[in-house]
Amino acid sequence: MHTFVTDRNGVFPSVCPLDCPDQCGLLLHKVDGKIVKVNGDPNHPVTMGNICNKVRNMTARIYDDNRLKYPMKRIGAKGEGKFERISWEEAIRTITTHWKDLIETDGPESILPYSFYGNMGNLSAEGMDRRFFHRLGASQLERTICQSAGTTGYSYTMGGSFGMDPEDTIHSKLIIFWGINAVSTNMHQVALAQKARKNGATIVVIDVHKNQTGKLADWFIPILPGTDGALALGIMHILFAENLVDESFLQKYTIGADELREHVIQYDPLTVSEITGVAVEDIYKLARMYGNITPSFIRIGNGLQHHDNGGMTTRSISCLPALTGQWLEKGGGAIKANSGYLAHNTERLQRPDLLENKNTRVINMNLLGKALLEIDPPVKSMYVYSSNPAVIAPEGTLVRKGLMREDLFLVVHDLFLTETAKYADIILPAKSSFEMTDFYTSYWHHYMQLQQPVIEAVGESKSNVEVFRLLADEMGFHEPAFQETETEMIAKALDNPSNPYLEGIHYDQLVEKHYVKAKIKPLFPGTLPTPSGKIELYSERMKEDGYSPLPTYIPIVEDGDFPFLFIPAPTHNFLNSTFSNNEKHISLEKEPRLHLNQIDAMSLGIEDGEIIRVWNDRGECELKAKVGELVLEGVVVSQGLWADAKGKKQHVNALTPDRLSDMGGGATFFSGKVHVEKMKVK
Repeated sequence: MHTFVTDRNGVFPSVCPLDCPDQCGLLLHKVDGKIVKVNGDPNHPVTMGNICNKVRNMTARIYDDNRLKYPMKRIGAKGEGKFERISWEEAIRTITTHWKDLIETDGPESILPYSFYGNMGNLSAEGMDRRFFHRLGASQLERTICQSAGTTGYSYTMGGSFGMDPEDTIHSKLIIFWGINAVSTNMHQVALAQKARKNGATIVVIDVHKNQTGKLADWFIPILPGTDGALALGIMHILFAENLVDESFLQKYTIGADELREHVIQYDPLTVSEITGVAVEDIYKLARMYGNITPSFIRIGNGLQHHDNGGMTTRSISCLPALTGQWLEKGGGAIKANSGYLAHNTERLQRPDLLENKNTRVINMNLLGKALLEIDPPVKSMYVYSSNPAVIAPEGTLVRKGLMREDLFLVVHDLFLTETAKYADIILPAKSSFEMTDFYTSYWHHYMQLQQPVIEAVGESKSNVEVFRLLADEMGFHEPAFQETETEMIAKALDNPSNPYLEGIHYDQLVEKHYVKAKIKPLFPGTLPTPSGKIELYSERMKEDGYSPLPTYIPIVEDGDFPFLFIPAPTHNFLNSTFSNNEKHISLEKEPRLHLNQIDAMSLGIEDGEIIRVWNDRGECELKAKVGELVLEGVVVSQGLWADAKGKKQHVNALTPDRLSDMGGGATFFSGKVHVEKMKVK
């Protein structure tokens, strides 16, 4: 197969590897074997040539002088960041020797992989790595830090991650961005909404912070954190009370409408207003807009599910399109995620059959601090890839204390000497996505995309697939699963008879076209993968799982005696901790800030632009105050996960709780509380 690596000059198709719903088609411009420019692919049907600053400046990241180029071993104290160069042979031998000894003395469960989607390629994130750790018998990681609570809640209603086609949202007449800063995290949905607005659509944004998305709205509705489920139930109350529901749709395509009608009587607008901070007249206005404007579309955001009640909140909002029959309208419905349409054959890719002990312990990635400090028997070794837990994991102070353990043998595979890598015993250099073969499946649009290598590996860097092949060989794992090429792995993953939407998509087609659309059709008329085959407004399965079978508002947990609800939201120019160490992206984002209401600032004697202390029982930060009316009283919002910088305290996840969400084992980053105060003069 011809690859683009061999061509020194030209423009080559590619795909953005970032953990972002848009998953843009790219064109990489090469001169003398190096990428000199990253552009959007104007022929991509959804992303249409538009890309964000994050990926537009990707060359600054790929060719950063600080990029890791060869394996290293620690020669200084843990956390000091002192390393010396070693060969790949020594690195692999050192790792496997440690692991063989640990398996002999403590068993394979003393070893823990820790990864997420720093690269969204399916081979990179859930391919040879999963096969290796299954075969090893290591502790299994429950990867729930991002979307699991909302995915679980939405699935109770709709049977899986199935929403409307985002390309159809140009036909919507009412668009609600609910708990999503789409300008920064789903820019092409914003572009589609802007097209709809030119055709007469109204854009409403519901959020805890009047961010860039809130500012472009026709109507911005501020809401108290963690109360969105109550607002959804208040809308339902009015829809039923004022006969704004589609009775024929409810009868034909849902179960539980009568039970829901009775249930939401208790969520009257006055009660809901007291919970949410949204005025009674605004609740009526929103509900009547939703009941009368067709087609209407709700983009359900990630932010909602990062609360203690995140699963039920998403579950509640996901019921709304059914009440007004939106799923039958072109441009009507909702999107939480659409990954169900592109679901590949995970069993063939990940090979769970290689795990001999089916009762192997499972560790939730949100509880990493406790796993490293409290679990018995202890974790004695951790292998980190495609993630930076020292920055992104909640209860960050505990996590770093765990990483400091002298008896923890830590291996980190990354592009940079991350905060986590500074604690490592062995560091391995990682390839960027543009240096490897992989396939990508968007969780928003319906296109599968192929990445072929465009440039040679930088230094001695290797992909996840390559490293786990080396580790498997040294461990003596000679099963055919570890000999498969990337091409063979992709071909097997695409063979998924249980997903009819993938029918006809095969590897050669991806090589030829670079992106291929799933064979989707409207959800209705049709049958959903719920137990009843219908939209479940009442869910017997939820009842069996120990939840209320009907959407219900449950307040977030009382998180200590602190006055401010704290939301560590995403920023515009980083993606989690990715780019936070690259000078170009730091210059675009400037500095970490904390948004607070001017009334709160006045009562604390805090002025705009001064450095303030943000703290609770878990940790503290020092951030620049951004005073105004962009957040409600009693709420503070930071943006971005900033890299460690000398003399600065800006690790916001030192403040976040590691409680698990109501369902799905998700993170509760947004349900913490803090105190804010002026810095004391030293």
